[in-house]
Amino acid sequence: MSPAAQQCEIELSKKEELQVKKLSKDLMEKLKNEKLVLDWRKRQQSRAQVRLTIEDVLDKGLPGIYIPELYQKKCDAVYQHVYESYYGAGKSVYA
Repeated sequence: MSPAAQQCEIELSKKEELQVKKLSKDLMEKLKNEKLVLDWRKRQQSRAQVRLTIEDVLDKGLPGIYIPELYQKKCDAVYQHVYESYYGAGKSVYA
């Protein structure tokens, strides 16, 4: 791991870890119910709405220990995972 990446690693307390897990579940529920419509990946506006929802939910819900650089990395990672794993209209790699 590069020194820059190591600087972004944080250690969460048990309470913060539970907060992040709940936030993750809430985010996925919100995305599935409101944003991951049929063919969402094909429309730029739909992709932008998904990304903004991720950024908004993480910004409001992540513990304060997340520095801006790490927050942005997490937003990017979550968006990439959602893009690759959820096709919309209830379809995903998990179903």
